Amino acid sequence: MADAFRRFRVAAKVRESDVVTSFHLTPVDGGPLWQALPGQYLTLRVPNGDGSVLKTYSLSGDVQLDSFHRISVKRECAPDGSEVPDGVGSCWLHDHVGEGDTLDIAPPRGGFVLDQDSTRPVLLLAGGIGITPLLAMAKVLSRAKRRVRIFHACENGDVQALGPELKALADASEGRITLHVTHRAPTGRDRAEARFDSEGVIDKALLQAHLPLDDYEVYLCGPTGFMVALYRTLTALGIDRSRIAYEFFGTASSLETLAAKPVSGTRAASQAPKAIAALVNLTDPEAWAVPETLVPMASDRNREAPDGAAGDTVHFSRSGVTATMGGDVRTILELAEGAGLEPDFSCRSGICNTCRCTLVEGTVSYVEEPLETPPTGQVLICCARPEGRVVLEL
Repeated sequence: MADAFRRFRVAAKVRESDVVTSFHLTPVDGGPLWQALPGQYLTLRVPNGDGSVLKTYSLSGDVQLDSFHRISVKRECAPDGSEVPDGVGSCWLHDHVGEGDTLDIAPPRGGFVLDQDSTRPVLLLAGGIGITPLLAMAKVLSRAKRRVRIFHACENGDVQALGPELKALADASEGRITLHVTHRAPTGRDRAEARFDSEGVIDKALLQAHLPLDDYEVYLCGPTGFMVALYRTLTALGIDRSRIAYEFFGTASSLETLAAKPVSGTRAASQAPKAIAALVNLTDPEAWAVPETLVPMASDRNREAPDGAAGDTVHFSRSGVTATMGGDVRTILELAEGAGLEPDFSCRSGICNTCRCTLVEGTVSYVEEPLETPPTGQVLICCARPEGRVVLEL
């Protein structure tokens, strides 16, 4: 399998806030930038001891007009007194990577992307550093005719990243794009300089006060608790579930499941590595406590799922369950979840190897090529489909 990495040079390193720095990346080979969709992310190979880890960061720039790829990285420090190490990728980028340095980067990935064919008004809801993919969407939307309402919740103005860019988009839109910034704990400077619009959190009362009734498409990105609370609020306000897009540590319905339960502590995928926790729009601090996965990278491929074929079945030998693929089921992981099983997973896109299972019998194909080809006899079920009858040790 060919290596998908290209070498990129850091053309600029820009401090965006006390904790966030942006990196402007240009290809060393002089070739064109990769085409990317607003909301997608890049995967970086980060040195770690004798190996490397994969770190994924959302594109935060204008993916249609910029002459560089931009990622905006929050420095992730372990809580005081914790034995968990600081974020390997974020600290390396902040402390050791400077302008002129080169990085190994793989092409844009991710299905959390703006529907550019729609004409519906757009609601962008961001918590903290979750603003990065939504800013990429907002930049593209600034040239469209759709109405856009942006809500950004963060601790205070010292840590808020990319606020001036958001404000500039809104100011230049002649009212078509509106921005509301909420600080949970505003500083004296925030108050003196009016760097926020409301104090507290984004809740139902705030949205009802500032959000006209409309047929919105919603893009939601931030920490788990933030997304769960807002999912409850949005559905209570009558927004159809099919109009709420997000990316999450869980199944396609896991946010619905969490939203239906009483509020409690967040729960990450059981073996979610920091390489995936570092993905800006997959935010769950509990994933920090799990060891890294050391992997090299391979190539990218089309994400489209083929129609289910008669006879494509999977027998999960440990569970004694057999299930048949249907046209609406994209991967073996989705099939297992639909059958009531709870396999380990994290990235759902062939990056982290958390979902790797032993293939006892049969053949699989990949709807999205893994970044690392699993060893013979192993399968990454998050991006695999059966070819005929398959038996997995699960």
